[in-house]
Amino acid sequence: MKLAQRVKDLVKNKTWLDMQLKKFSSSAATSSYQDNGIGLLFDIDGVILRGKKLIPAAKTAMENLTDSNGKFTVPTVFVTNAGNSLCQTKADQLSKSLDMDINADQIMLSHSPLRMFQEYHNKCVLLSGQGPLEEIASRIGFTNTITINDIRAAYPFLDMVDHTPTSAQESRYTATTLPKIDAIVLMGEPTRWETNLQLIIDILMTNGSLQHDDTSGYGEQNVPVLACNMDLQWMSDFSMPRFGHGMFLHCLESVYLKLVGRPLLYSALVGKPSTSTYQYAERLIIREAEKIGLKNPIHTLYAIGDNPMADIYGANLYNRVLQRSKQNDSVADEESRQVVTEACLDESIASSEAKSSSLPRSSVEKCHSVLVCTGVYASENQESDYTKPPVFHGPRDMEFDTDLCEPDMIANDANCAVEAIMARENVAQPSKSCTIQLQV
Repeated sequence: MKLAQRVKDLVKNKTWLDMQLKKFSSSAATSSYQDNGIGLLFDIDGVILRGKKLIPAAKTAMENLTDSNGKFTVPTVFVTNAGNSLCQTKADQLSKSLDMDINADQIMLSHSPLRMFQEYHNKCVLLSGQGPLEEIASRIGFTNTITINDIRAAYPFLDMVDHTPTSAQESRYTATTLPKIDAIVLMGEPTRWETNLQLIIDILMTNGSLQHDDTSGYGEQNVPVLACNMDLQWMSDFSMPRFGHGMFLHCLESVYLKLVGRPLLYSALVGKPSTSTYQYAERLIIREAEKIGLKNPIHTLYAIGDNPMADIYGANLYNRVLQRSKQNDSVADEESRQVVTEACLDESIASSEAKSSSLPRSSVEKCHSVLVCTGVYASENQESDYTKPPVFHGPRDMEFDTDLCEPDMIANDANCAVEAIMARENVAQPSKSCTIQLQV
């Protein structure tokens, strides 16, 4: 019995020793890597998680970016197009999945850049999506919000797709007390698409005043629409991608165009692949670098994602803006501050929103895109050449540039992506188990 116990103790000690050696090796690598002036932007769905399941390589990647105390040694922010939760809730979910501390300040959701749209914060805003919408909006800065359910309760006969009689919901408003809606914020995909489509169209057609039966909206759109998360598809537990909020936006645009005969105008599109998302994420990275105590300024971002149409397209688009800023500071600086879609149909809106973001110039010069094969993009043959998507799944108002779908690097998974970045920064060579393609 004593011999068997000693064998168990030796095995246990060896496991502990291996873990310590791994941590020491990781810490040694990241200690030289940490102050290289780089920051990492990780997508979540398809990179860290598939549905609620952790992708094992993501756990290893995070261990390689933290010290023996679990503290990040490289500025790291998680940038997701999800928008149906609070940053703290998402941080808690990640912390539990990764078995490490993820701070809410490291989380950027699709709606996070709306903090910069202060001119809407005190207006009466209709929220569409799911989850704790009003609490999310309040944390962002909105002070006067109405939900789709509020309208359904005040006007029970507006939602007539479902012919099954339902009991009236409690509402703080009636048909006579419901205020005029000044703007619509589309936070994410709703659970009842037909209901949200109908009522959003009703608000647009009446220019926000349902009780007046005024359909002047057919003549001119006077209600601004701000949309978050343009992902047409995203990766959950199933082997095939699922519809995202971008698909709902496509439906809304199609219905509006069919009814009115002109395109729906957006006052803002935020979330990947818009440059506003990367601009905001850059600020979070700089803040994380300050927390860690790094001395060198951040000059390079690495964006790791699984979706060529969102993660890769957005990172490359932002890198293009950064490169233009080198060539022509005065012109590109205005473009880099733009916090709306790059092809906004209303130039006056684009101009006014650009002025709403008075952020100081940063030191970031480059944004590299890294594509992983664990989500929307899943290469069956890791050795095969990357093929650019033939069809654009991005937002309607953004021009399809196939060059922007080309990643700088392709890696098996999140951990191989980190190893590829280490190799590019001349810190360490990737392991033999990692297949990495350098596209440029």
